[in-house]
Amino acid sequence: MNTTPLPRTTTIAIVGAGPAGLTAAITLADAGIDFVLLDRLAQGANTSRAAVVHARTLEVLAELGLDTELIPRGIQVPIFRVHDGARTLAKIQFGGLPTAYPYTLMVPQDTTEEVLLERLHRAGGQVHRPYQVTRITDENDGVTIEYTDAVGVAGTIRADYVIGADGMHSVVRDQAGIGFTGAAYPESFVLADVRMTWPIARDEVALHLSPEGVTVVAPLPDADQPDRYRVVATLDDAPEHPTVADIQTILDTRGPGGDVKVTEVLWSSRFRVHHRVADRYRAGRILLAGDAAHVHSPAGGQGMNTGIQDAAFLGPLLARVVRGEPETLLDTYETTRRPVALEVVAFTDRMTRMATLRPRPARLLRNTVLSLATRIPAVRTRLAFRIAELQTR
Repeated sequence: MNTTPLPRTTTIAIVGAGPAGLTAAITLADAGIDFVLLDRLAQGANTSRAAVVHARTLEVLAELGLDTELIPRGIQVPIFRVHDGARTLAKIQFGGLPTAYPYTLMVPQDTTEEVLLERLHRAGGQVHRPYQVTRITDENDGVTIEYTDAVGVAGTIRADYVIGADGMHSVVRDQAGIGFTGAAYPESFVLADVRMTWPIARDEVALHLSPEGVTVVAPLPDADQPDRYRVVATLDDAPEHPTVADIQTILDTRGPGGDVKVTEVLWSSRFRVHHRVADRYRAGRILLAGDAAHVHSPAGGQGMNTGIQDAAFLGPLLARVVRGEPETLLDTYETTRRPVALEVVAFTDRMTRMATLRPRPARLLRNTVLSLATRIPAVRTRLAFRIAELQTR
C-alpha cells in the first residue's frame, strides 16, 4: 500500500487500479505523461475473479512486452466445448485462428494484476491507496477530484483529464452524469475455484447446458496439483459462499457424469450479472474504461479483456492530445470502443439467454440448431474468432 500524499496537480488522474486502470497507467508511463493512479482499496486483487485472457488481449499485452510474462503463469486451453449431459453439442477450436495466440489463456485475475503492477513499477509508476473519490467537477479547463484518505481526511487533486476505471459502480461515471443503460439477469451466479477430479481433459473449457441452469468448468494453472478448476454456474438463488457440497451438487446434477469429486473450495462467491453499456464514453475531460463503461454476462469470459483493450487504446490517445494534437481526437475513443462493447454485450447476452433456456421444446430446438450449425467449419471459425475478440483489431 502506497500511503504517500497525493500531489495537488497532475496531467491525468486514473481512478481505479484494476486491469484497465493499470493498463492505462502503463501506456501513459511509457509515453512519459504525468499521471496519478489512485484506488479506494488498501490492496489489489487477491482472488482469482476474471480468469480468462483471450487472443486479442494477449496481442495488446504483447505491445507492452507482457505476453511472455503472463503466458507462463497460465494454462493454454485451445478448445471450447458445449455439452448437454454426456452429449457434445459443439466443439470450438482456436488452433486455426490468425494469431500468435491460438488459445484461451486461463490465468487468475490476481496474477494478471500482479504482472501489470510489476510492469507499471518498471515504467516508474505507482498506485496510491487507499483514496476514495467523492466528487469530480469538470470546470475551468480542468477537473477537480475530491477524495478522502484512509483515515477520512479530505483532499483535492487537479487534473487535465480523468480516466474512470473504477468499476460497475463507478463514482466517476455518476459524477460525470453519464447513464448506464441496461438491466440485470434474473438468475444469480456462483463463482468458485475448486480442487476436484474431473473427467474432461484440461485442454478445454466445458460449457454444460441443463434444465437446472448453465455451468462452465475451466482448468486453472497449478504446477503442484493439476486439479484446480474454475466453476461458474447459474442458480435461482445462489448461497453467499458456496461450499464443497454446493459445487458437488451442481456438477452431479448438470455435469458430464463419471468421476467428479470436489475436494476443496479455494475461493467462492455469488453475484448478480448485469448487461449495461455507458451512454457515452466521454463527458468533456472525463473518460470511462473497463467495467465503468460496460458490464455483461461472464459467458465467453470477455469482461476484463474488453477493459484492458479499452485502456490500451485510450492511454496513447490521451498522450497524443497532451502533446498538442487536437482534443477532438478523443472522440475517436468512443466511436471506436463503444461499438465493440455493444457487440460484446449483445453476443454474451445471446449466449446467456440461449444457455439458460428452461422449457424442454426450446432446449431441444436449441440443441439441434447448435449441433447442426457448428458442423459447418465457417460457423465454428466465426464463433472462435468472436470469442477470441479478434474482430476488435
